[in-house]
Amino acid sequence: MSEPAAPSPADETAARLAARPGHLYVVATPIGNLSDLTERARLILATADLVACEDTRTTGALLTRLGLHRPLFPYHDHNETAAADQLVARLREGKSVAVVSDAGTPAISDPGFRVVRACRRAGLPVVPVPGACALAAVLSASGLPSDGFLFAGFLPPKTSARSAFLEKYRDFDYTLALYESCHRVDKFAAESVAVLGPGRVVCLAKEVTKLHETWLVGPAGEVAGRLAKTSLKGEFVVLIAPNGFAL
Repeated sequence: MSEPAAPSPADETAARLAARPGHLYVVATPIGNLSDLTERARLILATADLVACEDTRTTGALLTRLGLHRPLFPYHDHNETAAADQLVARLREGKSVAVVSDAGTPAISDPGFRVVRACRRAGLPVVPVPGACALAAVLSASGLPSDGFLFAGFLPPKTSARSAFLEKYRDFDYTLALYESCHRVDKFAAESVAVLGPGRVVCLAKEVTKLHETWLVGPAGEVAGRLAKTSLKGEFVVLIAPNGFAL
């Protein structure tokens, strides 16, 4: 009888990098293009005991496309606090957990912060598995200053609150970065012109890495005009350059 073959270096590497008991993995998933998923993220999703996700339908579809079948655990804005405690309990039992959002990096204007905080408080290991992030992608390709920036996530829906934010940071020394709803981005563009002036350089990036990726970069007045001729369907990242910056 022949001896079993020794494990290959690839098998040994996979075993070493697989999800470990009692560890929480914060896993970035693609924001549009499936090819942007890293090999490490794929391996963690394939080996974690549980995948905590914002929407089980969205993540289930992603896993199916990857040929993976893992138990899913709903973890979203409406149950985040209670779910975080339940996930900590699973980790203490020795289970490995991967937390994902619908797209991009968890906890960046998406669920994830509370379970990470709960794990830190409990002394449980938290491991980032970096990858796609809409904020970083747009900042890197916008042409606006990236040596420093303030990320404010989603602004309040009311016009008065958004205008107050723009007024507060009118003379901010670094780039402002925001996420904006397709239902409000046209109003936001008009408010930017009104508060910051038509010459302020802005970037509106829509559906980055997706089929209908669109970039509107330039003076706020020109961008608002171009936006009016553009389909507003999709996800938007907004950047506002420091006052006085010119492309």
